[in-house]
Amino acid sequence: QVQVVESGGGLVQAGGSLRLSCVASGSVFSINAMGWYRQAPGKQREFVAITTNSGRTGYADSVKGRFTISRDNAKNSVYLQMNDLKPEDTADYYCLAVVAGTDPYDVWGQGTQVTVSS
Repeated sequence: QVQVVESGGGLVQAGGSLRLSCVASGSVFSINAMGWYRQAPGKQREFVAITTNSGRTGYADSVKGRFTISRDNAKNSVYLQMNDLKPEDTADYYCLAVVAGTDPYDVWGQGTQVTVSS
């Protein structure tokens, strides 16, 4: 089994920066990719960024050029550096681990809140 735990959320003014962290534990060798999603109040959860074991990354158009996803395999961690934050980035941010295998599945963290004030 795999578990993931996020940290690093908080309150920041528009234009500021935050760095989110996510640590995986358990059967980490089976993780294929890790990423971030977010859910704003009253909205559906949406994709933010992802990084694969091969080092490929992907971003939502709304965060390209402002957010950077990185991974430290030695620490079983993935990070989301968020710069030039905007009020519309306010949401609960969730870490995702994509677990490979004959029956692949996704593992979600409990979420960390990011609030950007104008």
